[in-house]
Amino acid sequence: MMKVSKSVRSAALIAATITVSAQMSTAKAGDSEGIVTVKSRYSISETVNRIKRSVAEKGITLFGVIDQAELGNAAGNKVRPSRLVMFGNPALGTTFITANPLAGLDWPVRVLVYQAKDGSVYAAYTDFDWIAKRHQIRSRNREFAMASEVIQAVTGSVKE
Repeated sequence: MMKVSKSVRSAALIAATITVSAQMSTAKAGDSEGIVTVKSRYSISETVNRIKRSVAEKGITLFGVIDQAELGNAAGNKVRPSRLVMFGNPALGTTFITANPLAGLDWPVRVLVYQAKDGSVYAAYTDFDWIAKRHQIRSRNREFAMASEVIQAVTGSVKE
């Protein structure tokens, strides 16, 4: 009887550990860790145009802009101005995918340009060090550093 009781306690302890670990992972993924936010001195439209111009000047491929507010408002939701700008350098970005195919979830690069409740405009993107950790990529430090420099330069064109 005592052995069964110990087994049951061990199983309960293992289940509790798994549950707590899963909750910690969910909480960490859901917080703002890994997000870099830059306050823009321009309107939404001008911020997007300046980012697009900076991308073009650097010879980076612009994949598109999604007007999230337009889509949301058309669907009956009241959405503040929000546009997602997607761009990248396939020669650089795909090196991350060759290190871990799941890195494709974070490529191409995306910058969210949005208007806060107070009317301020921001450009936000995922930090490349965080992306490297998320996908456990340790073999592309030089490439991640280069990507970080590029995104800082692109968003620096709108920084307040």
